[in-house]
Amino acid sequence: MQRSKRRTLGIWAYFAIAFLLGTYFTFAAVQGDYGVVRRAEIISESKMLQRELAMVEAEVARMENLTRRLSDDYLDLDLLDEQARDVLGLLRSDEIVIR
Repeated sequence: MQRSKRRTLGIWAYFAIAFLLGTYFTFAAVQGDYGVVRRAEIISESKMLQRELAMVEAEVARMENLTRRLSDDYLDLDLLDEQARDVLGLLRSDEIVIR
């Protein structure tokens, strides 16, 4: 009888340890540093950063275009006129100011 109780207790201990280990690894796979939830967060953050990168690249391209248009090699007279009038606050005689 004593041996039967000891076996039963051993079986229960074995299954309890197996259950606890299984629970731990399941939790780690879902909520851990490399789990499913963290992976979804990383993917979401990656997409947001890619959109931000695209916006910054578009702004850089726009600024490079403006810089090129005002360079010594290529001069856009309309842009130069616009920038000069904006900086100096000047108007042409045929322009009307609306405030």
